[in-house]
Amino acid sequence: MILTMRFLLILCLIPFVAFAHDGPVPMLNYRFQKKFLKDGLLTAQIGPDLSLRELNPLATDNGLAFNGSGKTPLIRAEKLPSDSFTISTWCSIHQGTRYGGIIGSLEDNGGFEKGWSLGYDQTHFQITLSTQATDDGDGKIVILRSRKPFVPNKFYHLAATYDGETLTLYLNGKKENSTDVVGGPIIYPEKPKLAVAGYADQDENYPLSGELISATVYEDVATEEGIAHEFSHNAKLIEAEPQDIASSLPLTSIVSPYLQYPTQTGITVMWETSKQADGSLYYGETADCSQTLGQVSRGPIHELRIEKLKPGTQYFYRTESRAKGPDGIQVLQSEVRTFQTDGGSQTPWAFAVMSDTQGNPKVSGALAEMAWSQRPNFLLHPGDLVSTGNNKDHWTDHFFSSMEPLISRVGFFPVLGNHEQNSVNYYNYVSLPDPEYYYAFSYGNARFFMIDTNKKCAPGSEQYTWLEQELKNSQEKWKILCHHQPAYTTDENDYGDLWKTNKSTYGDLNARHLAHLAHRHGVDIIWNGHIHSYERTWPINQDKPVEKNGTIHLITGGGGGHLESAGPFRTPFTQIVRRGHHYAMVWVHGNTLVYKAYDLDGRLFDTFELKKSP
Repeated sequence: MILTMRFLLILCLIPFVAFAHDGPVPMLNYRFQKKFLKDGLLTAQIGPDLSLRELNPLATDNGLAFNGSGKTPLIRAEKLPSDSFTISTWCSIHQGTRYGGIIGSLEDNGGFEKGWSLGYDQTHFQITLSTQATDDGDGKIVILRSRKPFVPNKFYHLAATYDGETLTLYLNGKKENSTDVVGGPIIYPEKPKLAVAGYADQDENYPLSGELISATVYEDVATEEGIAHEFSHNAKLIEAEPQDIASSLPLTSIVSPYLQYPTQTGITVMWETSKQADGSLYYGETADCSQTLGQVSRGPIHELRIEKLKPGTQYFYRTESRAKGPDGIQVLQSEVRTFQTDGGSQTPWAFAVMSDTQGNPKVSGALAEMAWSQRPNFLLHPGDLVSTGNNKDHWTDHFFSSMEPLISRVGFFPVLGNHEQNSVNYYNYVSLPDPEYYYAFSYGNARFFMIDTNKKCAPGSEQYTWLEQELKNSQEKWKILCHHQPAYTTDENDYGDLWKTNKSTYGDLNARHLAHLAHRHGVDIIWNGHIHSYERTWPINQDKPVEKNGTIHLITGGGGGHLESAGPFRTPFTQIVRRGHHYAMVWVHGNTLVYKAYDLDGRLFDTFELKKSP
């Protein structure tokens, strides 16, 4: 329905103006002011109260500021718009993100896309909506973006309307964009939930980095004049210079320093702070860390590389972050940690292997502690670092928090698993040679080839062509290929349900192209995850187990994910299968490679040795 002019004069969503008793009643109304916040609970004017404890909001002169950390509240809303709406908010965005939300009820999981959300991305405001006209099977969404990018830290009045046929986005009282590629009732998940001060659904969570004054939802549809009138009540807010609200927020650590891409003469140090800060790196051959780089990193995610180091040497390092805080410049210092550089091809060395650490920080943390106790030179990770790559919390709260004892002291080399979802978080948190989803590195007297088997790997594909050339050029004594999906496995149901039929591919056919290539070029070991169990094959050459001149395939997918089992059929390529969480260690000395696998209690359950002719 269209709002009357009488209501347009009443429709003031700014917190300073009360609603008239005889005007249409909002379905949801939140005023983000200190007087409505007590012990982390925001009292709603209309609708369910919000627990903001995990977001740690800061009260400002206008509203509440959020630093993008914590968890967006996801609550059950008894009433949500069904056929039409007006959504309105006053806000400022400190930092854009891939999925930014202010208020909404949206479930976006692959092909399942239902609901709506008023929010933003890295640069623009947007309204997202799924209706009958956009429904295709499980539902498809329409995303309507603002034509102009937002200015960080500047206040905006953002509004959106849907009248059953047309979706319109308004910015500062004026129509910004519209589309009629919608129509009919709004499509919701079976049990819709409301997210406020961020975007969240069942497997993603992106807290707001910005400031909110108000957020209100009506089932009625405001006219252009009504939106303009509403904006006029607080138009002076947009005239102010962008506010550095972040300076009022405390500087805290989100991700402790960790290590990337160690070589004989260099290493990269990364860490994350709760807001933009200047990051400095100190290092040296003693715990005093007397040396520093002549540059600083700027961001919440910091990345600095040290070069011109000595091979095979122990170093100490710490980080320091500086930003404006409530009481002046805040300084955040990390603990002192150690690392060591690659000693070169003549020096014995070792590495740890853990895969599928996803969603179980208790287990992955225990395994990381045990792996560190054996003092590896680095960690090889065959993918599925997290349960949901697009969920930032899964990186900060699960992976980095649990793996800190290990990766703060040794670099880790990962490949993409299917659970990473090729997410921007993966690329933000790793520092690897371009294009990062495939790359190679050398350590000691070995060459490692890292591939993304979520992408095409058949002959003629980008990665196959690259790998073929890399293998031809490799002169290192040991060759190791690492990718997520295994080419050979007896898993019970990933490649055919072996409890219901005897039909199975016994591995990923896309990855098998790489296996055949690796066999031809003398690759010693292929490392995989994906299957949450343990499996070691006999040496294989062109799909057949052989006694010599073959490649051993290892699945070490017991890093934390829910456990899986082998099927009932023992294939000719099978040597050892085992169910249980685990990690592995590899020691290399010249022509000798020693391998051992350990369970969650630290017990050795598999070992072998490879020897090459001098």
